[in-house]
Order: sequence, then structure tokens, then C-alpha cells
Amino acid sequence: MAAAHRPSGTSTGPTRRTVLRQGAALAGGAAAVTALSACGAGEGGGVDADGRVRIEMWHGQTDTGRAAIEDLTARFHRTHPRIRVDLGGGVLADAMLQKITAALASGSFPDIAYVFGSDLASVARSPSVVDLTSTFHSGPVPWDEFWAPAREAVTLNGQVRAAPALIDSLAVVCNKKLFREAGLPLPRTGWSWDDFVQTASKLTDHQRGVFGTGWPGVGDEDTVWRLWPMIWDLGGDVVSRDGRRIGFEDTGLKALQTVEALVKAQSVYVDPKPGSEQMYRVFLSGRMGMAVTGPWQLPDIRQAKVDYHVVPLPSYSGRPITISGPDTWTVFDNGAARVAAARTFVTWLSKPAQDVRWDIEAGSLPMTRSTQALPEWQKQEADTPGLQVFTKSLESARVRPVHPAYPKISQSLGQAITAVLLGRSSPAKALRDCAEEANAALLIPR
Repeated sequence: MAAAHRPSGTSTGPTRRTVLRQGAALAGGAAAVTALSACGAGEGGGVDADGRVRIEMWHGQTDTGRAAIEDLTARFHRTHPRIRVDLGGGVLADAMLQKITAALASGSFPDIAYVFGSDLASVARSPSVVDLTSTFHSGPVPWDEFWAPAREAVTLNGQVRAAPALIDSLAVVCNKKLFREAGLPLPRTGWSWDDFVQTASKLTDHQRGVFGTGWPGVGDEDTVWRLWPMIWDLGGDVVSRDGRRIGFEDTGLKALQTVEALVKAQSVYVDPKPGSEQMYRVFLSGRMGMAVTGPWQLPDIRQAKVDYHVVPLPSYSGRPITISGPDTWTVFDNGAARVAAARTFVTWLSKPAQDVRWDIEAGSLPMTRSTQALPEWQKQEADTPGLQVFTKSLESARVRPVHPAYPKISQSLGQAITAVLLGRSSPAKALRDCAEEANAALLIPR
């Protein structure tokens, strides 16, 4: 299983979004967080005999990501000798929710953990999660400098419940060779979903095994999050304003009809396995014209020597919109000394000098506009064709709500999308079934 992001170096296996499917699957286990104890401080409050404060971080990374956080931690130690950050946890990000839930229940948990943004609402119900509102509203990096999706992903009921850790966005990567062979012009900013459907159909060549595009087809979060920009663009939302119903009972139908149009044209490769690895293999092998993906996929695309072009997502309205899936560094209360040290470390990581190293080495986008303006990031964009499209897309990106019912909504919508992709249901029936399940989940007191 991959780390929580796509490494920026050579291919190491599954993509960042491989891990997203766990968010809905583990929702049931996360419900136990409401009754968790706030205890967990170690002996001596985490202060060594020499006065040095020792904190534990479960970073959830592997390969390039792990090397990046290890390098940053070593740099932190050189400038903060009174704090020692021990990296570990023995678990990757896709299993973090399950492990944190168990750790909180036992009263023995780390000081910092890498928690998916879609899981934060469940974890933050524990009284052991530290409120970071004052830390970031008056921190070394102005709060408004963070991209709006990063701020929204860590804010729950007006409080900052975690530190922004990673940000990304979705766009469309096109295989220029297949476009040339089909005699098609490359898409441009402002194109429509109708354009996307028609282009996918024209790119498809079943005799050669070429598909116009692909879509994950197992009903996981990787299946679902691709539909939210379509729903938002149509004026819908994940949850209605009163919080009692889903906010896409009408707009979701149009979005699912677009998915159905791809199916009817037989232009979409439906990946039958979790993680979307097969879908990306089809694209990397030169047999898919367009892939909706994020910046984490660019290293593999370049390594496969695919001649590619990146364009923003299509829309219905002509207005740019995409989705971002930010993740978090969540801080837990193991006593005042350790909380203070953890606050120091996560705010240090958010400074542009550290953020840019993490972005480049671990394969993320800049967390702040200040990082985006640094020469190091400007060089990274200049050296990586198409990367700037993903960064600019953050200006119009939205995030899934930090809502405890989100995993159930996602699960229900994932089943609806899969039913349409596999031709098992009409968009109208699939959406009705989704609404029935998701609306019931929203009525459960939390």
C-alpha cells in the first residue's frame, strides 16, 4: 500500500488516491471515538531528565514520503535541540484511522498523526484532539496565506482541529499521441463535460484496445470524489443547508447522466479493483486518451515517456472548478509540555522553507501562496510540464465537508456511481437509492 501521497521520484507502486478507499470502510470503527478517554500522557509528561521534550509522530509515509519527513525532522532537531521528534507508528496512512481509533480507546496515542481530511471529523470527536485555532490564527504563517481548501479541510465548527499537511487537486491529463492519431485538437481551459464525453468517444478504438477515459468502479472514495466537482458546478452540495438531507438529489442526476453517457459510448475503462492501479496502467501503456488525476501521477507519466498535456477539469457552467483532498497533521493531548512541542513542530513544518521541501520531495502542491512564490517551487513547475495547471486549480478548488456523516454519504454515492458504470441501474434509480441511505445517516444524532 502506498503512502498518503504520490512520491515525486520514480514509480513505487499505488498512487496517493489508492488509500482513499479506506475512509468509508473504516467509518464504523471511527464511531467509537465519541466515548474515548482524554488520558494518554506518558510518565514525566514527556520531558526527559535533561529537560528535552520527546514527542511521537505517526507519519504514515513510505518510500519517498518517509525519506522527506525524516530529512525535515533531522533539520528540525538541528534548530530545536530541546525537542525530540520520534517518527514511527508502524502503520501507513491508509490504516491510520483504524490505528488511531484503537489508540485513543486504549488511552495510549501519539502526539501527532497523519489523518486524512475525510477522516478528521470522526477523529476530532475525541477530547484528546488538540484545538489548534489560536496556534494557526496567530502562527508564523498568516492563516489567510493557506489555500482555502487547506483551511476548510482542518476547520470543524469554526475551530482549527488539525494542521494542514498536504494539498492536491484534480485535472485532466491527455495523451497527445492518441489525440494526434484521432485527429483531435487538445482540450483547452473552459471546455465542457459534453466536450469531454464527445472527445472520449472519438478517442476510443476498441480494435486497438484504446479507451477514451477511465473511472474507478468499486465504489470507494476514489470513485466518489471525482463526481463532487460536477455536482458543485451544477449548484449542488454534499449536505443540504439544514444538514438533514444530501444536497445533490437534483444535481447528482445530471452528473450521473454524464457518467452514463460515457458508458453508453463504451468509451470509459471501468477499473474493477480498488486503488485504480489498473486504470493508470492502461493510461501509462498508451491505451487511454484522458485520465482525471492529480499531480501525484505526473512522475509515473513522465517515467513512462507519455507525451502529455494537462488541462483543467471540464464544467457545465464554463466556470473553473475542481476538488482538492487535503490531509492533516492531527495533534493529540499527552500533557502540556508535549502539546507545546507538537504545536512547535507542526507550525515549523507549515513555514514556506519547509513546505517547499516537502512538496518537492514528497510530491504535493504548495500549502500556501508564499510557498508557491518561492524560487524553488517556480523551478519545480518550470521543470514539470503541466504542474502549474494543478497549482492554479487550487484557486477554484473545493473540499468535501468535515462532517461525521460523510463516510456514509460517500459509501452510498459510491454504490450509485458503480451501479451506473456497470450498467446495473439508471442514474435516477441509483440516485434514489443513494439518497435513501445517505439521508438516513444524516438523521442519526452525533
